[in-house]
Amino acid sequence: MTLIVLLGAPGAGKGTQAAVLRDRLGIPHVATGDLFRAAIREGTPVGREAKAYMDAGQLVPDRVTIRMLEERLAAPDAADGAILDGFPRTAVQAAALDDFLGRRGSRVDAALLIDVPAEDLVDRLSGRWICQAAGHPYHATMNRPRASGVCDVDGSPLVQRADDRPETIRARLAGQLDDLNAVVEHYRSTGALRTVNGLRPIAEVSGGLLEALEAGTAGVA
Repeated sequence: MTLIVLLGAPGAGKGTQAAVLRDRLGIPHVATGDLFRAAIREGTPVGREAKAYMDAGQLVPDRVTIRMLEERLAAPDAADGAILDGFPRTAVQAAALDDFLGRRGSRVDAALLIDVPAEDLVDRLSGRWICQAAGHPYHATMNRPRASGVCDVDGSPLVQRADDRPETIRARLAGQLDDLNAVVEHYRSTGALRTVNGLRPIAEVSGGLLEALEAGTAGVA
């Protein structure tokens, strides 16, 4: 079994790269957000337990998330491994994952960090705009409308959500990056960390991640 943890801040491109790795390696992309939604939708015992915490406005305990992962990794399509996305988010969760895998005689083979500086993340995330009428998405650099400030589909004006404004993004990133850095240091200490420059074009980032996996040594790809 090859178990990969995909790390990166919001806007680093984890979703795009997870799909590439899934297709190239032939192992599933396991996003914990999707696991929660599926378990709750299907009404599984662990899904009901998670929902009870969420309905009460509480964080779902790590042990519950680990149980979801345990069930997912036991599925036939994960027999050869999986790419974990969204867990661990903290150093405590990373240690809990190590403990869980150790009891199974397994471990995290590689923690792949897509490294993008904070201000570049702000630029990426704050470039998002949506049309006022139906929410069609645009981006200031990666998906521009044909006419500035106007939706290509319905002609309505483009607006920016409060969550996508630079000052809001900086505040949100502050705590998230602290937690990410703690997880990065955890995997650096175990020797599993591989770091790839996330500022390069998508295809080059994909190549760097695959090269880092093949090399089997920590460092910058």
